[in-house]
Amino acid sequence: MKFLFSVLLLACTAVPALAQIKTLVHKEEKRRYLVYTPPSYDSQPAKPFPVVFNFHGGGMTMAEQMLYTGMNRAADKHGFIVVYPAGIKQDWNVGFGMPYLEGSDDTGFTEALLVKLEQDYRIDASRVYATGLSRGGFFALRLAADLPHLFAAVASVGGPTPEPVVQHHTKPGKVGVLLVHGTADQVVAYGGKPMGYLSAEDSYGYWAKRNGMVATEANRRIIDTDATDGTSVTWQEQDNGQQSVALATVRNGGHTWPGADPFNVGHPLGKTTRDVDANDVIWRFLARHRR
Repeated sequence: MKFLFSVLLLACTAVPALAQIKTLVHKEEKRRYLVYTPPSYDSQPAKPFPVVFNFHGGGMTMAEQMLYTGMNRAADKHGFIVVYPAGIKQDWNVGFGMPYLEGSDDTGFTEALLVKLEQDYRIDASRVYATGLSRGGFFALRLAADLPHLFAAVASVGGPTPEPVVQHHTKPGKVGVLLVHGTADQVVAYGGKPMGYLSAEDSYGYWAKRNGMVATEANRRIIDTDATDGTSVTWQEQDNGQQSVALATVRNGGHTWPGADPFNVGHPLGKTTRDVDANDVIWRFLARHRR
């Protein structure tokens, strides 16, 4: 997912003043990340704040992820910190494209980054969340498997569960999971990819089973608030009383962030639904969970 030059230029010149570029050395590699704090962070000096890690797609930068998803606006509205980490060579280790165990230690980097954030900011350790787009969404699901003791819930957009995550998922612990995926996604197939990743439906079933929801009945509803965008959203969800697992299927939706402004990355990404705003539905889902 490589942006055109004009968008790259925008990313370099339009980083909001409250978003700070930071660095952290992990395993002798200097890693970069952006931290955005809402205005309420300074106005409420005694309050600990939830934090959302927002992971970019493959080939994107942390600034592009921040600008495209627009999650800072939701942070202002709801009062949480957003962290946009940068992957090595703009990628994340999700088990295909690089070895799951021998590739870049992005899980260890994330764990070290959380420790650093807790030193530098007032972080509510019971409300640590992750989200991401495409490759970043795949990685958010890896974190749910690798670090269930740290993350209360995750949300993946355009990235169902990688098969290597299923193969290596041995740690106990239940994590809330939201999956958002378009049926017309031509980059990451809604129906899955053999030897790569599960389908969106199978991914939903996998996390429901991991959270002990096999016998529970899913709630299902259709959202079509914009009749002109050519899409609709089917929301299905199960819960066990503490964690929820949900799948938002975007009919005719492409490889896009719902509610975001369309952009040109040099290849077709498909339709962006206006029926839901990804940032609002993601935050409402994450905020229901505590570690």
